[in-house]
Amino acid sequence: MPGNTFGHSFRITTAGESHGPGNVVIVDGVPSGIPLSVDDLRIDLRRRRPGQSPLVTQRQEDDEPEILSGVFEGRTTGTSIAILIRNTDQRSSDYSDIRDKYRPGHADYTFDARYGFRDYRGGGRSSARETTARVAAGAIAKKLIAEEFGGVVVGYVLQVGAIRAKIPNPELVTLQQVETLADGSPNFVRCPDYDAAPKMVELIDEVRRDTDSIGGVSEIVATNVPAGLGEPVFDKLKADLAKALFSLPAVLGVEYGIGFACAEMRGSQNNDVFVAEAAKSGTRILTSSNRHGGMLGGISSGMPIVLRAAIKPTSSLAQEQPTVTRDGQPTTIRTKGRHDPCLLPRFVPMGEAMVAIVLADHWLRWKTVRRMVQ
Repeated sequence: MPGNTFGHSFRITTAGESHGPGNVVIVDGVPSGIPLSVDDLRIDLRRRRPGQSPLVTQRQEDDEPEILSGVFEGRTTGTSIAILIRNTDQRSSDYSDIRDKYRPGHADYTFDARYGFRDYRGGGRSSARETTARVAAGAIAKKLIAEEFGGVVVGYVLQVGAIRAKIPNPELVTLQQVETLADGSPNFVRCPDYDAAPKMVELIDEVRRDTDSIGGVSEIVATNVPAGLGEPVFDKLKADLAKALFSLPAVLGVEYGIGFACAEMRGSQNNDVFVAEAAKSGTRILTSSNRHGGMLGGISSGMPIVLRAAIKPTSSLAQEQPTVTRDGQPTTIRTKGRHDPCLLPRFVPMGEAMVAIVLADHWLRWKTVRRMVQ
């Protein structure tokens, strides 16, 4: 099965299924000497794991990572890093009734069309369970960009259903604001607008009681990204970021900067004016606004990179829906199992991971080019 590898200089390869023994990722291209331990991986894996709050699936997985290679005495060796995350709470019997039925909104039919065979247990390879491996790789990418250029990637929930948060300065949102409410309690919905957050929680709880689901939007912001990352034409930074986010389950739309709102603007309204400011290293070129979302011509401008991903409602529903069997016979389906009524809270660390992986990849590619021209 091709399509399991992503990246060039920073490259990840993943394997695993929702109800298999576990998920694994191999990360190539990590420079030697970077401090790395399982504690570094646990932070984001715990933000992604199921069972973390009443708003998400109650499947209980510790998502404990095992570093199998590429790290010695707490530092990366420069060789391939292999990480295994075992599955411990599968309930495959929940899916026995749907082995010959196609779930609306799922990849059941398209997997059959592609391979003539599918793993019906929770979605198999197309399940979001696979993203444990990406989040582990993303934690490494975050460490790399932090050490190399002070890069920081923070994601959050911007919208659930029709409830949209007000975030005046996306580049100023911190991880603490995303994870913790003003009173210090956990921010289960991961929305840094503390007025909108409880309304989102109430909506998610409402659809859960109705055995339904709800979609929304996640915003992901990368700061301290230097200008010059990205390749012209096909390997533009924006193209790789879009592919990275679209590769995640349930993503139906991606935009950056002003996004689709540019369609209503004139050029004089949309353009960001260049300005110069003094810096320790000399004159720094910035823009007075950031409608371009930190990328011009597919190359980073030095301004914060601001992306948004639209996430569809969870397809697996406990309510009965019409469908067909593999041989085309009309039937009905009610999906058992444990599923998120809203994917947004657990999507945040997944989106952060993929953005960090792209930035790490393009940074290493940029360094290679710079060495060649010096």
